[in-house]
Amino acid sequence: MAQCGEFVKSLDDVVEKGGGNFSGGQKQRLCIARALLKEASIYVFDDSLSALDFKTEAQVRSAMHDKLTKAITLIVAQRIGTVIDADIIAVMDNGKIVGLGTHDALQATCPVYQEILRSQEYTEVAV
Repeated sequence: MAQCGEFVKSLDDVVEKGGGNFSGGQKQRLCIARALLKEASIYVFDDSLSALDFKTEAQVRSAMHDKLTKAITLIVAQRIGTVIDADIIAVMDNGKIVGLGTHDALQATCPVYQEILRSQEYTEVAV
């Protein structure tokens, strides 16, 4: 699920202290893998996909969606693409929830969400 098999298989060197010889994305994928080792009823991922490229992030999210069907999964993210398919998205501004709903609902009704969409160059913003 964490998409780290290929780079782990290719390790032919010593892992440096603190994973110094891993990229940020590799470190994040290892942390995700470690979190998913134990079956849990709730998973919290606090911006844990931010260092992944878009393709790898999509693969991780797809695998998690397919395999964590019985768990509550909370993902804290800044990228719209990370949460676009979520059942419920909470939009926060200055520590307060200013929008709650699906991507489509927030896109139509939440000015803060619309601004985030514009800043990330999404073109389907309904204004």
